[in-house]
Amino acid sequence: MKVLIVDDEPLARRRLASLLAGVDGVEVVGEAGDGGAALAAVDRHDPDLVLLDIRMPGVDGLEVARRLVLRDSPPAVVFCTAYDEHALAAFEAEAVDYLLKPVRRERLLAALERVRRFNGESPTIPRTETDKARQRSHICARVRGEMKLVPISAIAYFLADAKYVEVHYDGGEVLIEDSLVSLEEEFGDRFVRVHRNSLVSRERIEGLAKNAAGETIVRLRGSPATLEVSRRNLPQLRRLLRLL
Repeated sequence: MKVLIVDDEPLARRRLASLLAGVDGVEVVGEAGDGGAALAAVDRHDPDLVLLDIRMPGVDGLEVARRLVLRDSPPAVVFCTAYDEHALAAFEAEAVDYLLKPVRRERLLAALERVRRFNGESPTIPRTETDKARQRSHICARVRGEMKLVPISAIAYFLADAKYVEVHYDGGEVLIEDSLVSLEEEFGDRFVRVHRNSLVSRERIEGLAKNAAGETIVRLRGSPATLEVSRRNLPQLRRLLRLL
């Protein structure tokens, strides 16, 4: 994985580089101190991941991310910032993760694993038996005052809706309060992100198509839904389809 580090503080860039030193499969290919230099460095190095600060002189990190996502094969973006008030804007810019400074090595490694899943790669940190045991076999939802269990195997996709997530499964749909990020972390081996607001079952993917507006959509077996695929997620979905 080729990584570009972007931060206007040299000490912050050096810290991130030191945290990445020795991580298997990771190569820091360049650094940049502002947004304009970051965009030029992406053109020069073609990184898989950009570790991106938000508050920088000139073009800020959010604008850099918005410009990157318009590219045909954009790199994954993980924001590294001292400010938590930009989290919503960061995910609207389709960031894979959002790390608060000072960045801890364990948190950075977890972000790298999310990027690997995002890029359709196999995780480098194997799931332990304990991790597997923690993965639920059912989703629990409250429906009209009663608890309902939905088997994970019956779920076609998760769709974020305001502060809830819709669970669309063979028997209908229910609402849960889990975040889409936590569901992706728990079930990343069974579901893949196709848009910032949706995860779909890998086993249900039937193919890709274009709708009347020219947007790419994913078709799912056993579901009439046609979910939009974002430009950022399209390359990894195409790679996944070649492996299925």
